[in-house]
Amino acid sequence: MLILIRFSGEITTKARGTRLRFLKRLAHNIATALRQASLSFQLDQEHSRFFLETESPQALEILTRVFGVHSFSVVQRRSAHTLEEIVEAGSALAREAVAGKRFAVRAQRAGRTAYSSLEVERALGAALLPYAHRVDLTHPEVTVHVEIRNGDAYFFTEKTLGPGGLPVGASGRALALISGGFDSAVASWLMLKRGVALDYLFCNLGGTLHEQGVLRVVKRLASDWSYGDRPRLYALDFQPLVRELQAKVHKSYWQLLLKRLMYRAAERVAKQHHCTGIVTGEAIGQVSSQTLRNLAVLSQAVRVPLWRPLLGFNKDEIIALARRIGTYEISATVEEYCAILPQRPVTRASLRAVLAEEEKLDLGLLERAFAELKLYDVHRVDPDSLSLPEIEIEEIPEGAVVIDLRSPSAYQAWHYPGAIYMDFFQALREFTKLDRSRVYVLYCELGLKSAHLAEEMRAAGYRAFHFKGGFPKLIRHALARDLVPPELLPPSAWS
Repeated sequence: MLILIRFSGEITTKARGTRLRFLKRLAHNIATALRQASLSFQLDQEHSRFFLETESPQALEILTRVFGVHSFSVVQRRSAHTLEEIVEAGSALAREAVAGKRFAVRAQRAGRTAYSSLEVERALGAALLPYAHRVDLTHPEVTVHVEIRNGDAYFFTEKTLGPGGLPVGASGRALALISGGFDSAVASWLMLKRGVALDYLFCNLGGTLHEQGVLRVVKRLASDWSYGDRPRLYALDFQPLVRELQAKVHKSYWQLLLKRLMYRAAERVAKQHHCTGIVTGEAIGQVSSQTLRNLAVLSQAVRVPLWRPLLGFNKDEIIALARRIGTYEISATVEEYCAILPQRPVTRASLRAVLAEEEKLDLGLLERAFAELKLYDVHRVDPDSLSLPEIEIEEIPEGAVVIDLRSPSAYQAWHYPGAIYMDFFQALREFTKLDRSRVYVLYCELGLKSAHLAEEMRAAGYRAFHFKGGFPKLIRHALARDLVPPELLPPSAWS
């Protein structure tokens, strides 16, 4: 199988030196993608095309995810020294494709020939017309394409679009703040599309299971979209900083100060590892910390460039892109986790007030977090290696205290028989008041909050477990044991 690959138009318009550098990078990325899939291939380059020869149809799917590829076609190559040779070959190859259909012929030449593109289109069209319904240059059912270059003609009837953009790595390197949710993953993808290679920083607010989910998101971005690069994920434990904020700072400033601390952590990592700026998933007005005024105050926490590719996006557009790039299903199970949710966050903060609140903090906690910085080679690490089998449970032991960490309304709609309600954030602060002689089973919407609290409780000497899979798995467990009549469950209980 021979595949003709077209570059993004913006590559071909670059100055010669830049174009050659970009094409070298694109060739490297295509080759890396194919080797990663263990495919055998031969890749050759002409001035404005790549030609890929391979026996594997899998190469076609891979090319749809290599940034810098505009489109590609499976082609048939024939000798094209004369117009007669082109017409004879094209007629033999395309007569079945045009049979009984409206068709058009489109020709393109590279270099000087004894015939024009229009002459090729007319002659080949005339040869194919006896087999077709009619010629239709406006709305053809089939278009027969022929590209003529270096004495050969390449025939094809289909074009498959690639992702476009610029080859990953051609535009430098940046550090993306990643949370595992929809926004930061899509922001990262948009930067990859512009040729920016990425490393990632995760400021962990939710424990090991949260870290595992984030690693799955980053691994999807790396495996499917970062061909030619070896991204790294840095993970910092931000839970002590959260407790410091909650203890010392006015509630309305919690989110802003937490983000400023994350920015500072990202700035440090970016400078140490030669990243030109920080990528975030912020969109104007999406949450209280992302008003124009608050974004301005956030930006003044660091001196490196901040890249915010989602500023003008709304949530529906972000989710649609998450589905397209393959991170939606993973991000949907990694809740937008934040251990700081004040009821009335400030929306028009002044820098002076923010700095006054920051002075209350012990920033030495950030230094201590860096002392335990984790580094993952994303391509090599297995997210399942971060699982927590010792705290995961799929049965409710006899005599266990079951704690529901969902919202009060969800608890009132239905809860596991005998379960007690606890506000998650309050439970994080006050679980030490619970009886240490009991066994505790925790559950929440998806299992992230319950796993986090179970980790904290076990570290403090409690026998605590989280119900694996969260509320959906717990519902099935309860129904299988006839613990609740199905007709009593509201529709929302299944979501």
